[in-house]
Amino acid sequence: MRTSLVTGGAGFIGSHVVDALLEAGHRVVVLDDLSGGFSENVNPQAHFIEGSIVDGALLERLFGSFRPDFVFHLAAYAAEALSHFIRRFNYTNNVIGSVNLVNAAVNHGVSCFVFASSIAVYGHNQLPMAEEMQPRPEDPYGIAKYAVELDLRAAHEVFGLDWIVFRPHNVYGERQNIGDRYRNVVGIFMNSILTGEPLRVFGDGEQTRAFSHIGDVAPIIARSVDVPAARNQLFNLGADQPYTVNQLARAVSDAMGSPCVIERLPARLEVKHAYSTHEKAARVFGPGPRVSLEEGLARMARWARQAGPRRSRGFGPLDIERNLPPAWRDGSS
Repeated sequence: MRTSLVTGGAGFIGSHVVDALLEAGHRVVVLDDLSGGFSENVNPQAHFIEGSIVDGALLERLFGSFRPDFVFHLAAYAAEALSHFIRRFNYTNNVIGSVNLVNAAVNHGVSCFVFASSIAVYGHNQLPMAEEMQPRPEDPYGIAKYAVELDLRAAHEVFGLDWIVFRPHNVYGERQNIGDRYRNVVGIFMNSILTGEPLRVFGDGEQTRAFSHIGDVAPIIARSVDVPAARNQLFNLGADQPYTVNQLARAVSDAMGSPCVIERLPARLEVKHAYSTHEKAARVFGPGPRVSLEEGLARMARWARQAGPRRSRGFGPLDIERNLPPAWRDGSS
């Protein structure tokens, strides 16, 4: 039986990848520090270890004990806009922690290292964003993701470690941490509705994103190690149709059966338009399921109403507070 290590396996995307791997017959080990995930998300058939990828000694013991064939690295603090203000934390967790994993993978003979990057690596780029474009990340989160991509290429050249990189974007769905007020706008909107608050929109709300249901993302990540043509390649992964944040607010309100009440906040520093093309993934993995935004929001809304609201919590001490959006300073979403 093949063994897969999934970092971030108690989180949103990670827990769905764990389910898909178990269904495919893998033995699965989950490593998660529960900073953004929840132990109840972990499939009981998986072996769960609470710990951090920053802990190199823990990784050495884990790899030595379980000898994973594959690493699925989905652990990250993915608050892109907040990363400007938590630079030390961002680089420690998203770069140094990843390098710890790459080191362990090389030293213990891992067959393939699957990494969840982000379309944040593209920055302001032509649209739609395609894999052959030169990355121009404009925030510390995107910079960190691109650095790990480059490190995996170097590890392959020197040590022969195979890798697969996915650049998913704006993934939403069941088990998302809707209490996280810094990321995942679909979850933030649903949590606001559940708590009777308005939907807070930065700027004019005409920012565009393509929102990707978890059902279109996790299964491809899980089976990628069994697709030879995927080795040492990177793929955009997600939905094709972009929507404005204003359109999303109305769609989420409809899914939740609630009036759409929007509160406008000052614009923040962010990429205005970001969506990508997925022809390469379709060529290699074949046409997968396509969950429409309406259907995906309906599924998530059913889950969110059953799960109930979650309390938002602040990040904690910041490296920099200058230019912090007031909505984050005062504790609102």
